[in-house]
Amino acid sequence: MPVGTQATVKAVAPRDLHDLGASIILANTYHLYLRPGDERIARLGGLHAFMGWNGPILTDSGGFQVFSLATMRRVDEDGVTFRSHIDGSEHRFTPEKAIIIQEHLGADIIVCLDECASPSDYEYNRQALARTHAWAARCRTAKSRPDQALFGIVQGGVFPDLRTESARFLTELGFDGYAVGGLSVGETKAEMYATLDVLDPILPTDQPRYLMGVGTPADLVEGFARGVDMMDCVLPTRMARTGTALTRTGRLNLRNARFADDPAPIEADCHCYTCTHFSRAYLRHLIQARELLAHQLLSIHNLYLMIHIAHEIRAAILQGWFQAYRERFWELWNRAVPSPMDAA
Repeated sequence: MPVGTQATVKAVAPRDLHDLGASIILANTYHLYLRPGDERIARLGGLHAFMGWNGPILTDSGGFQVFSLATMRRVDEDGVTFRSHIDGSEHRFTPEKAIIIQEHLGADIIVCLDECASPSDYEYNRQALARTHAWAARCRTAKSRPDQALFGIVQGGVFPDLRTESARFLTELGFDGYAVGGLSVGETKAEMYATLDVLDPILPTDQPRYLMGVGTPADLVEGFARGVDMMDCVLPTRMARTGTALTRTGRLNLRNARFADDPAPIEADCHCYTCTHFSRAYLRHLIQARELLAHQLLSIHNLYLMIHIAHEIRAAILQGWFQAYRERFWELWNRAVPSPMDAA
């Protein structure tokens, strides 16, 4: 899912997202609540009309941003009080408030308010998990719109017992889908994959599983191998804004002088708009000249690659040759990146 934090996928128009094959995008509750305001968006017809996107939208609860961006936050059993990172104004999120905001925004999929803790602090994760579970139950009760699906969020750091407890509690409570939060926040890749291995046999197989905030090409392959269905990450567009292209063999820093006279596209076999029209030399020129078109063209390529890999994986699963696809991916991917296949 391309990330449209502020009701826009940075540097990419909705028309281009459709052309790229994006079927769903993510927007951010915390940011849209602070600016321009969820009630204003509701008055203007909801998030779909506001941002001109007629496909599905998922909004997160804002919990991660409250715990990572907001200042002077105070957590209690009822919710969290925090100061805006924009102007320092004080605000409060409760489970009920998070649901109200997301109902105002009108996304197709909304998620429960949770507490995202440091992945390696067992005692704090245990306390945060109790709050997350209590808040999940309150979110489920507060939800009033039948046209929105509600996902619970599995937490518990890198600790198998806490993750198991969380997955079982939430599935017994019952949600439309299940998100896995608290990963890609400081733990190792091995710890992240091990956590997904723990959850794979516990979470329902007939409901979607959403791995939050994760999304390199390698993460897509290894996450889907462990039962994940949905992922989002700012990485493709963020890397584009630093002049970096994603490829099937790793990352390409187009700021490098060796690309100044390179007539080749980013990837020879890529069919995105950028690769079928422009050279590495031209893209480097745009980057060096600080032209905004560089952000757009690199974002289009990076998102196309991620979406195309997801489509390929889906086809490989349906046709019964995913394991062969996985092995081929790791043959091509930058071998400086340790492969989980090496340990198998």
